[in-house]
Amino acid sequence: MAAANFSNLNYPGKFMSQQLGFAAEQQACHYLLKQGLSLLVNNYRCRWGEIDLIMKDGNYLVFIEVRARSSSMFGGPFASITLTKQQKIIKTANHFILTKKWGDKYPVRFDVVGIDSRLQNIEWIKNAFIP
Repeated sequence: MAAANFSNLNYPGKFMSQQLGFAAEQQACHYLLKQGLSLLVNNYRCRWGEIDLIMKDGNYLVFIEVRARSSSMFGGPFASITLTKQQKIIKTANHFILTKKWGDKYPVRFDVVGIDSRLQNIEWIKNAFIP
């Protein structure tokens, strides 16, 4: 019998944030699939970090960060992607490319999808940052 995970019971705000993040990633993936992208990997993790979605858009290999915010008090979803976060995403993307031995097979793009807390308004920024 598997042990129950109660790690978030003392932090209900963190649990709600994780739930919102998961729902936002699913919503973003569904939206991008409808736009013609194809999903390669979701939630890719390595020692450098995590990438929410890795997709193909035509010839492009696209690394996508999904951001949802329950409040715009400290800026919208895009305000939370700091230079440090961008660098972690780039390192993680490089790890993915090297691990898959894709080298220079595909041009790479870094996109960001921002979603409001109601999961109704989606904003997709192609080439949100450039390494």
